[in-house]
Amino acid sequence: MTFALVIDDNKQTANALVEMLKLLNVEARAALSPAAAMNILIADVPQVIFLDINMPGVNGFEVLGYLKREPRLARVPVIVITSDDQPETARRALEGGAQALLLKPIMTGLLESALREAGVI
Repeated sequence: MTFALVIDDNKQTANALVEMLKLLNVEARAALSPAAAMNILIADVPQVIFLDINMPGVNGFEVLGYLKREPRLARVPVIVITSDDQPETARRALEGGAQALLLKPIMTGLLESALREAGVI
């Protein structure tokens, strides 16, 4: 079964995305901070990572940079999830190595399409 990691500081958003992924037969875990995500990533390498950009402390762009530099994780598709619809945000995410960007609230059809494009389902 596919394993996804959701990194989002908003518990409601993270849990909702985990539930949506389960409906698509994707096992998912939520990390409510970059530090919590790092603890999970020490033990497990997911097939896909969903990453919020606007988080306190370490932001999503910094996490994305780390993920793409870390040899064990560099090939894992990262799908950025954000409510920031500015073109600059999308540009930075995609240039930083994100596979795709989904705007919140996330719709199931777009989520499924992003997973297919990432080759996860």
